[in-house]
Amino acid sequence: MSTEPSTYPGYRFPAEVIHHAVWLHHLFSLSLRDIELILAKRGVVVSYESIRRWCLRFGVDFAARLRKRRPRTGDTWHMDEVYLKINGELFYLWRAVDQYGVVLDILVQERRDATAAKRFFKRLLADLEYKPRRIVTDGLRSYGVAQREVLPGVRHRTSRYLNNRAENSHRPTRRRERQMQRFKSPEQAQRFLSAHAMIYGHFRPRRHLMTASQYRRSRDKAFRIWRQETCAQTWA
Repeated sequence: MSTEPSTYPGYRFPAEVIHHAVWLHHLFSLSLRDIELILAKRGVVVSYESIRRWCLRFGVDFAARLRKRRPRTGDTWHMDEVYLKINGELFYLWRAVDQYGVVLDILVQERRDATAAKRFFKRLLADLEYKPRRIVTDGLRSYGVAQREVLPGVRHRTSRYLNNRAENSHRPTRRRERQMQRFKSPEQAQRFLSAHAMIYGHFRPRRHLMTASQYRRSRDKAFRIWRQETCAQTWA
């Protein structure tokens, strides 16, 4: 029986090192050089450029695998949009979460008009394959237009106070935006934030609603799923 560590096809570093680097990148506000230093402390000599390539190559794929393992989300969707300044231009990050704070999806767009809202609604429906019972948004009129055309019959509440779940879910994004000294392009923002929302959320349950034993069980389950979905055998 071989004792050699398993690797992803085409990569010389062990799979455990690569998926640990991706995990560090998405779970904590660390720079690529910080991760390089952490790995060096553990005896792994690798450049931050290699870590960057690992995160680009595997981050989205890991997130997609976690998305498939996600249990059915709630039937109330909270939606919100915030601006992102990219190379001096304003873009808008659209985000939807359910009533439990689980991120359903994000989309970076140039506008926040009715066309952009409808595009976001259609993306959500294509990914989740079911309609919500209710949606909650702020007072942006674009949501109402999109709801009437794409989600007729679904209750629509507009309230800045009922939408705190969506607004609070932007906080990890803002932290990463500052740490990364802003995003360099809309494509980079979309790619990173899509993966980040899923990987970060997988390991961040609503701990304040759990007992200590419930949280430990949830954490153990999250690590077990992560190991299963990132093991080298599934990539062979």
